[in-house]
Amino acid sequence: MANAEKVAAVAELKERFETSSGAVLANYRGLTVAQLADLRRALNGHASFAVVKNTLTKLAATEAGVADQLGDLLTGPSAIAFVKGDVVEAAKGLREFAKANPALEIKGGIIDGKSMTPPEIDRLADLESRDVLLAMLAGAMKASMARAAATMAALPTQMARLAGALEAKRAAEAPAAEAAAPAAATETEDSQNNEDAAADVAAQATEDPTED
Repeated sequence: MANAEKVAAVAELKERFETSSGAVLANYRGLTVAQLADLRRALNGHASFAVVKNTLTKLAATEAGVADQLGDLLTGPSAIAFVKGDVVEAAKGLREFAKANPALEIKGGIIDGKSMTPPEIDRLADLESRDVLLAMLAGAMKASMARAAATMAALPTQMARLAGALEAKRAAEAPAAEAAAPAAATETEDSQNNEDAAADVAAQATEDPTED
């Protein structure tokens, strides 16, 4: 490979490292050209799969600032799945292909700046995809909104019931209040009569007996 081609290859790999959300390294020894094509289809656009040269990839990784995470993985035949779409879907695609084609050996990788071991990448494939999580979130939000709407719709009925209960309570208390009013008036009148009688007695007691 001419020097200019090497420079271009390093620049392209560096850009892929910088613009991808993840990079998964694999040993592809034993896979045919047809199987590699099948693997690219299995990734379903969530990642691109490229066979790379270790020396140039190390240079690109150094320039992209990821050499510490990937440098030790660049030994033997190497290929990289550069993740551009859903990281979980890319991990699922790699795992499913590796099950059917054991020659594909996952070495490890880097996802969102974090080093990932083969077991961690395998566990990543167990997670729900981004689309599924969004659908679940949308469903939860829809259910919450439906409950809120039902509560709001029930408020007029609840207010009407409360008003009816208050009206019934007032109606039940009214007869008792009306019955208590005459009794209070009679008691007041009797008290006034008693006071008038006492005043008369007092007046008589103070009259001069010599008058007449």
